[in-house]
Amino acid sequence: MAGKPSFHLLAVGRLRERYWVEAQAEYRKRLSGYSSALTVTEVADESTPDNASDAQETAIRNREGDRLLAAIGPRDFIVALDRQGQRMDSPQFAAFLERKMVQDGVSAFTFVIGGSLGLSEALLSEADLTLSFGDFTFPHQMMRILLLEQLYRAARIARNEPYHK
Repeated sequence: MAGKPSFHLLAVGRLRERYWVEAQAEYRKRLSGYSSALTVTEVADESTPDNASDAQETAIRNREGDRLLAAIGPRDFIVALDRQGQRMDSPQFAAFLERKMVQDGVSAFTFVIGGSLGLSEALLSEADLTLSFGDFTFPHQMMRILLLEQLYRAARIARNEPYHK
């Protein structure tokens, strides 16, 4: 990458299982040479009752969304992960990050991962980019690791370093 950006992962809920914690630590270590900082902020998730109404689900997303929005810096480039977002393959993602840094001077990227019900409309409207990893539904814990892996892959691609294809 042109410089060493800072990456902020902002997620609803915490990693509970040891294997997720270890995977996150491994990718944080791998990314340390490619980023000026990599921070992870976890905000509390709301419990969702079985058979929650649409109104209850919206209220839950809004409460979680308010917590997420409060943790975003004023100059951060916000990337919200959502199934309805733009799709890219790994080389396109690497080129996108590079372009944002070189052409637009972006140095701080905040990636936002919602809880089990997704992200609030308020947060999605604040995002500079809504990014999709496809139509599959992933647990938010797994999504965090997939995102870290793609950031690492993008950094390797941008530097023309070998990485498994």
